[in-house]
Amino acid sequence: MKIAGFNKTTLLDYPGRLSCTVFLGGCNFRCPFCHNKDIVLGNDGACSSKADILSFLEKRRGILTGVCITGGEPTLNRDLPDFIAQIRRLGYKVKLDTNGSNPKMLAQLIGERLIDYCAMDIKNCPQKYDTSVSFEASGTPAIYSLTDIDESLQILLSQPCGGAGAFSYELRTTLVKELHDEADLMEICRWIKSANAYYLQSYVESDGVFCKGFHAHDSDTLAHFEALCRGFIPNTHLRGV
Repeated sequence: MKIAGFNKTTLLDYPGRLSCTVFLGGCNFRCPFCHNKDIVLGNDGACSSKADILSFLEKRRGILTGVCITGGEPTLNRDLPDFIAQIRRLGYKVKLDTNGSNPKMLAQLIGERLIDYCAMDIKNCPQKYDTSVSFEASGTPAIYSLTDIDESLQILLSQPCGGAGAFSYELRTTLVKELHDEADLMEICRWIKSANAYYLQSYVESDGVFCKGFHAHDSDTLAHFEALCRGFIPNTHLRGV
């Protein structure tokens, strides 16, 4: 397991909790609009060890209440369940960010109650998934199965949410003007229509993206998309706008 980044305090990454965020290096996707290029490619040197993280969390007990594990794609790491188990023994709630490509591990993490919250990216409608997770200029094709993506989705959709201490999840899509239009969003909503929560995130250009030159939809279009999605998933919201 390569820890490629560590944000010691955040109010943004874990809803409702003061938390820290652990970035695990490597990813099987090559999303052209991804802003963590160096983490995805593993170009960043390891910034911390598991022992460093656990030592920090030991000292911050009672101050921080959550740990967000993101990437890259965390579920590529076979020792992820053991790492999370060590975090939970310190009393922390754990949120996982995932692209949904490893349903077996996702089911394990939920079944063993190792995670309390999961955020799964829905990159595009099924018919156009490849346009959002792979591009030739990366030099490495995306390795994924849409069947696995759908299996992970169904695992989350089947979870009972609500109540104190219950597992919860969200689905989210980063909207890029060149990659997502209204028809795509409607197809996504039909696919995920029983979701507990759906967040629409506007694309933001940064120095870390794989491909520069993409654009965000304007605010009126984003508001229109939000209203349309609420017809399928009432708990739909714009994030970061």
